[in-house]
Amino acid sequence: MCGITGWIAYDDDLRRRRSTVEAMTATMACRGPDAAGIWLDRAAALGHRRLAVIDLPGGIQPMTLETPTGRLVIVYSGEIYNFIELKRGLMQRGHRFATNSDTEVVLHGYLEWGEYLPDHLNGMFAFAIWDERRSHLVLVRDRAGIKPLFYHRTNDGVIFGSEPKAILANPRSKSVIDAEGFYNLFLDTQSPDRSPWRGIDRVPPGTMITVAASGVRTRTYWRLRSNPHGDDLQTTVHTVRELMTDIVRRQLVADVPQCVLLSGGLDSSAISGLAASHLDKRSVRVRTFSVDPGGQARDSSHRRPDVLEDAHYARQVAERIGSAHTNVIVDARHVADPNVRRAVIRARDAPSLGEMDASLYLLFKSIREESVVALSGESSDELFGGYTWFHDESASIENAFPWSALTQLPIYSPGSVLSMFRPEIARTLDVQTRTGDQLAVALSGVEHLEGSSSLDRRMRVISFLALNRHMQMLLDRKDRLSMAVGLEVRVPYCDHRLVEYAYNIPWSIKIFDGREKSVLRHAVTDLLPTSVVERKKSGYPGTRDLAYATELQRQARDVLSEQGHPVFDLVDPAWLHTATEEDPAKTRRNLSGEINMALDLYHWLEIYRPELRIDSN
Repeated sequence: MCGITGWIAYDDDLRRRRSTVEAMTATMACRGPDAAGIWLDRAAALGHRRLAVIDLPGGIQPMTLETPTGRLVIVYSGEIYNFIELKRGLMQRGHRFATNSDTEVVLHGYLEWGEYLPDHLNGMFAFAIWDERRSHLVLVRDRAGIKPLFYHRTNDGVIFGSEPKAILANPRSKSVIDAEGFYNLFLDTQSPDRSPWRGIDRVPPGTMITVAASGVRTRTYWRLRSNPHGDDLQTTVHTVRELMTDIVRRQLVADVPQCVLLSGGLDSSAISGLAASHLDKRSVRVRTFSVDPGGQARDSSHRRPDVLEDAHYARQVAERIGSAHTNVIVDARHVADPNVRRAVIRARDAPSLGEMDASLYLLFKSIREESVVALSGESSDELFGGYTWFHDESASIENAFPWSALTQLPIYSPGSVLSMFRPEIARTLDVQTRTGDQLAVALSGVEHLEGSSSLDRRMRVISFLALNRHMQMLLDRKDRLSMAVGLEVRVPYCDHRLVEYAYNIPWSIKIFDGREKSVLRHAVTDLLPTSVVERKKSGYPGTRDLAYATELQRQARDVLSEQGHPVFDLVDPAWLHTATEEDPAKTRRNLSGEINMALDLYHWLEIYRPELRIDSN
């Protein structure tokens, strides 16, 4: 796992722009703490920060491959889980390798298959290859969108990077936020090809972008397809188990310490159980980590046993599978620390999810002291129908994204978001229209099978939106926060083979026993304690410590003392003042998300000093 960046400029000589490329590469230091490298030529410059995971001495980047007609140069982030098989096949075709790294396999794969290379790859990846033979660049992102990749078009090429901050470090890019970008900061239902920063786009999942002197060409090499599901119930459950067993086995390949994120819920417990079974054959004990928000016992009036007992369930799983388990306590004082908030904002280049992001960042930071690679249960709910909004008919799909009406997170709640802004800002955002436009674009990609029932069509739409929009937000969040501390998080549920299979399982089979995630539950029931197999879904645990709300209010009062601060060009000071005067117990339940957002905006403006053009497009 690494951070990549680069610059293509056909009308310049980038050999004279080393300092700029160094500055761009330096922004990726957290993603790659182990090594740095830069490669320069007249029209192309590539930068790389490395987190060494496979072939520690041999995987140095940028990596070059000499051919009779010109060099190929790659900067690459991610892991290719089938690189050993690919290497074997390429060697049979006459390729010779100097390292044991998957990076070199990707480079030779491009030489062999050209633009069809991604079709052969199983993994999470974002990479750029400068093809000197044709004087063009290819940017490629994995099918599920696990690894991020952004680019900015210029008048003579592109600037690209794993994160927008790398692009913003180039003087030819400007830190501008327009109305659409500002909307995207808070309601993350936007198209997967946009970023909040004006002129900075995402490479969409499953996409290759080719940059040449003649222009930019985009090719979608993979997308969700609707296909008939011919397997019966028993075969479906068996196939899911076989796929997951193979996926976890592949993703446990690393030359550094690794672990599993274990919450005590079904998704992460299944990954932990499969990892333990595989490693036990090699006489290796799996490491597991869980998070325990501190201070919950001091606020018993709002206790949620399904959340507060996460640590209890995680211990049961750890005992069952024999893992070396660590329970990481994340105290409310640390979650509320402004320094942590600023670290999270820098990681995401944007205001965050407040408490949730801070807690996850601190968890990853603690894990990184002992492990470099972690497997996660992320995205199982999108695959197998785990969220409440899969099962609640009030979750509209006609005029809103299905999760919008059924969550208390302000990032998803238009009314909650708009209440904190000045009235003119709320009018400019025009949330209802923009959300409707985004929903229409998203729905245009859904394929329905002939003869589908109204229920099957509805669930096909919800599943499609979950995978193409909701999952993208969560994957970006997890990547940014983990890589900010140099931890590689792998997501087995995002293997494209499992995604393709699960997406096409009929809803009647997905919930055949009347519960969420029925297929997954039955596929791994033999690995886990009955209490975990039967447990209801629980969200990421948050602190219930009233001191957390009190501290947020104190920080908000400090912000209010700076009446001339640019944050009040956006946030209504009267609203913020009222929020600071609320009873802390009410604030903890209802307002802490919005106060967090206001504080995030304050710090984001301090760190990035963006030019706001939200009164026009």
